[in-house]
Amino acid sequence: MAPDPPRPFPSPEDWRDVWIYFLLVDRFANPDAPPRSEPWDGVWGSYQGGTLGGVTARLDYLKEIGAGALWLSPVLKNCQFDDGSYHGYGIQDFTRVEPRFTSDPERARADPGFAAGELIELVREAHARGLYVILDIVLNHCGDVFSYDGFGSVAPWRDDPYAIHWRGPDGSPVDGWSEAPADPPPDAAVWPAALRRNEVFRRRGNAFTRPAWLTEAAGDFFSLKELVTDHRDGDRYPVRDALIDAYRQVVATYDVDGFRIDTLKYVEPDFARLFGNAMREFALSIGKRNFLTFGEVYDGEDRIAQFIGRRATDEGDVVGVDAALDFPLFFRLPSVAKGLAAPAEVAAMFEYRKKIQHGVISSHGEASAFFVTFLDNHDQSSRFYYRDPGEPDRYDDQLTLALACLFGLQGIPCVYYGTEQGLHGAGDRPEAVREALWGKPGAFDVAHRFCVTLRRLGDLRGEQAALRYGRQYFRPVSGDAVHYGLSAFPGGVLAFSRILSELEVVVVANTGSADGWSGEVIVDRQLNDVGDELAVLFSNKGAPVAPGPVAERPGGAVVVVEVDGSTGTGPLHVLPVTLEPMEVQILGRG
Repeated sequence: MAPDPPRPFPSPEDWRDVWIYFLLVDRFANPDAPPRSEPWDGVWGSYQGGTLGGVTARLDYLKEIGAGALWLSPVLKNCQFDDGSYHGYGIQDFTRVEPRFTSDPERARADPGFAAGELIELVREAHARGLYVILDIVLNHCGDVFSYDGFGSVAPWRDDPYAIHWRGPDGSPVDGWSEAPADPPPDAAVWPAALRRNEVFRRRGNAFTRPAWLTEAAGDFFSLKELVTDHRDGDRYPVRDALIDAYRQVVATYDVDGFRIDTLKYVEPDFARLFGNAMREFALSIGKRNFLTFGEVYDGEDRIAQFIGRRATDEGDVVGVDAALDFPLFFRLPSVAKGLAAPAEVAAMFEYRKKIQHGVISSHGEASAFFVTFLDNHDQSSRFYYRDPGEPDRYDDQLTLALACLFGLQGIPCVYYGTEQGLHGAGDRPEAVREALWGKPGAFDVAHRFCVTLRRLGDLRGEQAALRYGRQYFRPVSGDAVHYGLSAFPGGVLAFSRILSELEVVVVANTGSADGWSGEVIVDRQLNDVGDELAVLFSNKGAPVAPGPVAERPGGAVVVVEVDGSTGTGPLHVLPVTLEPMEVQILGRG
């Protein structure tokens, strides 16, 4: 047992100083039993048996590969009759820990304090190793806590609320519970009591069967029942109050360091702002500074901007959640890194982001604190990494290239569990990427190439402050030393700089899988004199070719097309670079 860390545990001064490791508790580790399915990486739609203790037992592994924070899938109590809620997003009791994630589920059901103790121990042991803990939470919906009359768990969407019956402990709808029961058993209906009212649930059926033109109409997530978070009772919002109270208690009891908020897109922006502010202020009131909130807004820049930060022109003084998952980058970077889309698409995305975020009180560099970046996650049907059955290591460099870009671009990098061990699930549903990691032979091998790469990238990010806080500029490249522009074709070169004060770090990635590339990358004329040499701080190849010295291209001798479409004729300072297929180099002062 590690020495007791301070409590409350101090948050990082800046969350960009760490990278996040996201894991599904049920699919990560169990030191006492193998996965329930055979094979361990099969498509399995119920509990595999991963536990909180399994995460605790692998904290040293996570520390060794360089993770700075753990994002845990939801750990609050789900409907006990539902074996398909292994993911944790179907919460039945917002005040208790899920018994099935403990070392003794039967004891945990009888003694909620036992389950709470195992989560407290996980967080304490993580903090003792300098690791932060982020919990995945839900505001938009509960589990399958009632049945639709005549339909069961899932009903087709409609305008008016359905008649319902609340579920008992075994999941069966109870005849006398057409209205919410006042005092049900712990495993029945929903907890806390403030949520046990028909009118605080939408009761309109499955949102995903609503007419296409009702794109924002509210409804369930299939069997997960949507709350009416804007329901008013006089001058109060009982659902909002109950959720804020429950999650304040989570912070106080478990000393966690942040919340990732599921399906934030479907919560009213004013409640998102209120909730983020409530968590921030409560954490401060107990001595926990810089508590992190970031949300899942599965959408583009314009929609995300409604939830994060605060625009100078907005009325009121409530700031939104701190950050959002970077779906706009996710929609582009994986395809670019695989040579399937043009690098110019990533640059265009960030250019548009600057326009959308111009009203947020933030400098160019500070905008990087508003996004948690990623390559893949539990909601996709395929992982980023592709393993060719006929040539298993053929695309290893593609993953390491993508990770280097992820760690070099603006944002707080997040890596999905198993990436570091080469998990490569693919299929037609999310269970394909939710493998039981601990069932893999040699599952926690810190010498695995991808583990080593993550450690190197994390260390480099820690050494080079520009990679964490710097301004970001996408750099035109040239193959003929005359025409410079962003690669506008798949398999091209992605090049960008991060600049902080007088330091420039350059990232150059050849996304082509077949051909090498030799050419020039524009660098900052004020920071790089002719003849200066930049070192290879990182390459995903064994024997990288070092860049040549900085050279000058005189005015009038070149044509440059910039990110915004404007053109210029120099003069330029450029860096000669040579890359193998699927090679990425991070260049800077040694």
